[in-house]
Amino acid sequence: MPENKSDQKYGNESITSLKGADRVRLRPAVIFGSDGIEGCQHSVFEILSNSIDEAREGYGDKIEVVRCRDKSVIIRDWGRGIPLDYNQKEQKYNWELVFCELYAGGKYNNNTGTNYEFSLGLNGLGSCATQYSSEYFDVTVYRDGFRYDLHFEKGQNVGGLIRQKTNYKRTGTMQKWRPDLDVFTDIDIPLAYFTEILKKQAVVNAGLTFTLLDEESGEKFEYRYENGILDYVKEISAGKEITGFKYFEGSDKGRDREDKPEYKVKFQTAFCFNNEINLLEYYHNSSFLEYGGAPDKALRSAFVSEIDKCIRNKGKYNKDESRITFTDIQDSLIFVSNSFSTVTSYENQTKKAITNKFIQDSMTEFLKHQLEIYLIENREDSDRIADQIIINKRSRETAEKARINIRKKLGANIDINNRVKKFTDCRTKDTGRREIYIVEGDSALGACKLGRDAEFQAVMPVRGKILNCLKADYDRIFKNEIIVDLLKVLGCGIEIKSRHNRELDTFDLGSLRWSKIIICTDADVDGFQIRTLILAMLYRLTPTLIQDGKVYIAESPLFEINSGKKTCFAYNEREKEVIVSQLSPGFTIQRSKGLGENEPEMMWQTTMNPETRRLVKVMPDDAEKTEKYFELFLGDDLQGRKDFIEDFGHEYLDMIDVS
Repeated sequence: MPENKSDQKYGNESITSLKGADRVRLRPAVIFGSDGIEGCQHSVFEILSNSIDEAREGYGDKIEVVRCRDKSVIIRDWGRGIPLDYNQKEQKYNWELVFCELYAGGKYNNNTGTNYEFSLGLNGLGSCATQYSSEYFDVTVYRDGFRYDLHFEKGQNVGGLIRQKTNYKRTGTMQKWRPDLDVFTDIDIPLAYFTEILKKQAVVNAGLTFTLLDEESGEKFEYRYENGILDYVKEISAGKEITGFKYFEGSDKGRDREDKPEYKVKFQTAFCFNNEINLLEYYHNSSFLEYGGAPDKALRSAFVSEIDKCIRNKGKYNKDESRITFTDIQDSLIFVSNSFSTVTSYENQTKKAITNKFIQDSMTEFLKHQLEIYLIENREDSDRIADQIIINKRSRETAEKARINIRKKLGANIDINNRVKKFTDCRTKDTGRREIYIVEGDSALGACKLGRDAEFQAVMPVRGKILNCLKADYDRIFKNEIIVDLLKVLGCGIEIKSRHNRELDTFDLGSLRWSKIIICTDADVDGFQIRTLILAMLYRLTPTLIQDGKVYIAESPLFEINSGKKTCFAYNEREKEVIVSQLSPGFTIQRSKGLGENEPEMMWQTTMNPETRRLVKVMPDDAEKTEKYFELFLGDDLQGRKDFIEDFGHEYLDMIDVS
């Protein structure tokens, strides 16, 4: 019988409290935000933060990190060394306060102008929490003419403080520990975490060197940005910026509320505008703010206000045109902020956003003032910015209209058999077997319909040369009946590739109705061009279908060779020569007709039978090269196309029937 809940006692003795290491070991997510790999990673960052704070105070210019084979971590700095000896004021050893007491440390008076004025680690949790959550934790400190050593196992000190007189060249602290699998579900911190976090810290701590040794791979890394965030913005922009690089810095004092203490804040911002790359990153007291918070709100408010004013002053808006949004600015902005304050309100211990009202208000006014001056004094830059943001806005609005149009025209509940002209479906509903042949013209449709296996092969004709989707805008594309019909038949929607409008697209690979999309055109110049235009459409509107290997080209034979009762097909000149060399005299060679003139039996044998047909899977192995050639042959570079034909056109003459 199950126990009656009314019999269970809940009284004064039911209330308990966690003590010592159990405060972290049994509830790691409370401190680190997770008991999985993210929490384990944050435990490493807590120790790294303390070394960074020392360096920013001016003690030490290098921090070394080792990712060990056994999943342990070593962090070494050349700061002043953690004070570990007896503390008369607290009547305890400092090592007990630092490594065994939560909410103990040397940074609580940072707003008084003493130690650690702008500190990354303020809560007094990190060293103790990481020690408590470790299988073992070793500390070695050089300071005051001594070497100090501590050893902990599963949150308990073993052996006390070992103190010995020694000579050393520099003071500093080395900490080595292994996160405990009894605390975290996973301790295998990937190399990518270390490279990313150390690079970010080098960015926001100008002139500080971070080194990383990965014992597992033997790789070594070094990160240093002499000019901090400005060098980083230049690196990200990769020479593709449309404006100069700007760096602003300032400081302020204020309160979050009238009855709260006054505190200091400093700002560093660097940015440029770029047509191809965009990035927003925020840091506060060296902590990367994944969710931003106050700096993000300040940026959005200031940039929209000042750039909107600039556009209005330059008369760039059309009559009754809506104003820009931050999305239009973000499309072309690389912006990094690095702020510091003596009082900081983080959303939680993981420090992914800050909420200080004064920091937000002060940074907003700071950015508005600096941006206003910049846009007035740099006319060429301000003209480029205004023009580009207007282009972004109108592109966004066009994409939004296109999305509405797409959903209307490519609705999921359409009956494609009734709504798409001349489309012939197959019988099976198993998408793992279904194939769609996109064929050239109505005559080819007839031959393919008669030659196919109607169980799993469907046919869709295209009439003539379709629109060049690389040169047309979305509005024009979706007025084209052939393209809309093709997309209806595919069933998966389209991908809108605007950088910040991807949420507007309708693409869903799971809704694709076919296992294979097979382009089947005549083996002549017109057929090649139609094939290319269909590929361009898929490349522009549904590139994932190409990337996932869903698109094929059906090769059709160039020659029909008859010798007695035997018929052979050659798909190119070389194959024809090989076949002919093996035949006795008396054979005939006939140039293959267009697909529409072929007999159904021949269509099945040469083009549609899975056992005998030849399909070429379209796989853009080099995306950059694919894009280059699509733009060259179908884009706006007329001179480039002309030059290519002059230089290489002769290599393609064998594809043209000049007889």
